Amino acid sequence: MAADATNAKADPSQPHTEAEKLGWEINIPGHAPRKDSPAYIASRKRMHELLATLDQPFYGPEPVEDHHGGGLWLKDDDGWFMVRNLVGIEWSAQFCADPAKVDLLRQNARRIYAAFPQAVEELGIRELLDTPITDAAGVARWTDSICNASVPLEHKDHSAELPSGGGVHHYPSPITEIGFFKMDDFELWVNDDQGQTVAVAPVDKRGKGDARVHVLYAAQDSELYPKLQQAQAQGDVLLLEPKSQVAQAAFAKQT
Repeated sequence: MAADATNAKADPSQPHTEAEKLGWEINIPGHAPRKDSPAYIASRKRMHELLATLDQPFYGPEPVEDHHGGGLWLKDDDGWFMVRNLVGIEWSAQFCADPAKVDLLRQNARRIYAAFPQAVEELGIRELLDTPITDAAGVARWTDSICNASVPLEHKDHSAELPSGGGVHHYPSPITEIGFFKMDDFELWVNDDQGQTVAVAPVDKRGKGDARVHVLYAAQDSELYPKLQQAQAQGDVLLLEPKSQVAQAAFAKQT
């Protein structure tokens, strides 16, 4: 049986749980207290240096935090740019990671980097890419490397909770990622009649005159939450009419 969070603070080597006000709780295997590894410190420093070379960082400018999101930094004739591996590995997730599966990420990165030898040399990752991952030490090395811990996110997009921001550590990525490409005059995150958080999207192309919204996410305390769950269970979508407070808030900047 998992220990409670208070005991975890005193002795993280014992199994414990993590929880927050958003209403989730997960079991965490026992592990040593977290301490930034030299590899992670170096990766974070390098990430900031690479970000400084970009004219228009897609995820936003400094100040940023270092997200373990599977970032792969490449370099061509136009300079540095970043792509992302199949998945990223969060620091605590390494303790349940299968080395053979993590090695598939290494192999994928190695194939990508084969086309960018200059990046491999400048990042000093030749050995990292060429060394099979077969144990926990190899997983740990990959987890904190520049090939994983190197996605630069602003705090609001990384670890913040609404209303200060919709961070990827607290909300589903298929929704949080909308924030990076949506039009500025459309509000992704709005409040329902009770002030609970809701994420929505338009139902048709811009200019079509359809002011309904498609509910993508609702906080568990929202009156829309059970309706969203029911709709999804039936393979349907939850739509709100233009006169609803949620729809009006989403399109407020456009009207």
